[in-house]
Amino acid sequence: MAGRQAVKVYLDLLSQPCRALLIFLKHNKIPHTVELIALRKGQQKTPEFTKLNPMQKVPTKLDICGFKNCNYCYYDAILKYLATTYNVPDHWYPKLPEKRARVDEYTAWHHVNTRMHASTVFLQEVIFPMMGQPTNPAKFEKALADLNGTLDMLENMFLKRQPFLCGDEISLADLLAVCELMQPLCSGRDILKDRPKLLSWRSRVQSALSDSFDEAHSVVYQIREKFTAKL
Repeated sequence: MAGRQAVKVYLDLLSQPCRALLIFLKHNKIPHTVELIALRKGQQKTPEFTKLNPMQKVPTKLDICGFKNCNYCYYDAILKYLATTYNVPDHWYPKLPEKRARVDEYTAWHHVNTRMHASTVFLQEVIFPMMGQPTNPAKFEKALADLNGTLDMLENMFLKRQPFLCGDEISLADLLAVCELMQPLCSGRDILKDRPKLLSWRSRVQSALSDSFDEAHSVVYQIREKFTAKL
């Protein structure tokens, strides 16, 4: 990685994919600079940011070549680009096609399962009340039920008898998943507390990521303290 100019990333650390990207950069010691974009203030809609990313979404990445990976729906593409461009350990996004396909399988499934359902719980329980909108009880209960179904799949389809979602070592799949499943903690809701298999997995992921995990999730812990203090 010597001689490379730092990658510039635009992030809001309340965003789960943004945290995943920051953890990956820090943990793998990829040179980078961060510009924080506050979505709650609409900073992604400024003319300056819109020039960088017409989608007005984060994370956004801009590197020395001017390569932009802007589409928020493809945040995993930013991670895969970095994993294949920089000299990071192979377990993140393996070169062997059979192993890589397992990571790709999870990331394709992730968008409309782990991400969708954990995000909906967070929106209903935290964001909407913060914006002065009441939680919709029916939608909230459905979101919890959908999320429980997803957690069942994580345990029974992906983890099975292996320590990480795609094998014996941590991968991009685990990184994306853990950041999503941490999000409901903002309200003090630990969705894994009655699931020992997933709790053990989260501990392994957190241990593998060391300090970068807690640093990136400091905003989640801060919101949890404020939210639970009001209860």
